[in-house]
Amino acid sequence: MYFRKMLGKKCYLSPMDMNDAEKFTGWLNDLEMLSNLHLYSSVINVENEKTLLEKLSKGHNYSIVDADKNEVIGNCGFMGIDNVNQNAEMGIFIGNKDYWNRGYGTEAVALLLDYGFKALNLHNVLIRVYDFNQRARRCCEKVGFREVGIRRKALLRNMERHDIIYLDILASEFYENDDLIRQIQARREK
Repeated sequence: MYFRKMLGKKCYLSPMDMNDAEKFTGWLNDLEMLSNLHLYSSVINVENEKTLLEKLSKGHNYSIVDADKNEVIGNCGFMGIDNVNQNAEMGIFIGNKDYWNRGYGTEAVALLLDYGFKALNLHNVLIRVYDFNQRARRCCEKVGFREVGIRRKALLRNMERHDIIYLDILASEFYENDDLIRQIQARREK
């Protein structure tokens, strides 16, 4: 069962549903999908995924749900929230490939950031992307993330070394994007 906690036009963010463990397990056993995640070398079965979802659901992690179909397509959330310094790291995962390159990730990131800055009082949010995942990088840059550093050749995938790119965004930078903010506000008014 899903709840419309953060509502967008294309998708909404809902507390995680443990009944989605089998669906996530299927996605997380697709090596193309998994190559973009730190779980690449993990063994993921339904029981492991249930345990992971239970752990994630205790924090600020949410299912990304297609607003029209009420169908889960991925998840996103904050990790390592530091309330004293008001920062966190975020992650996002669109498991259903039918939703890749269609703006769902960008909208989910914007919804999560708006919530993080307003409800959790965050000031700085960091995200890591791998140099070969240009789709993820474009998604983040659309909402205002900026590159702050590169950990050179720190990732090994398929016997090749890759850079890990660090991007971050400040609350003030996020709210400078007038078009994005108007879209978020319009969704709330409906």
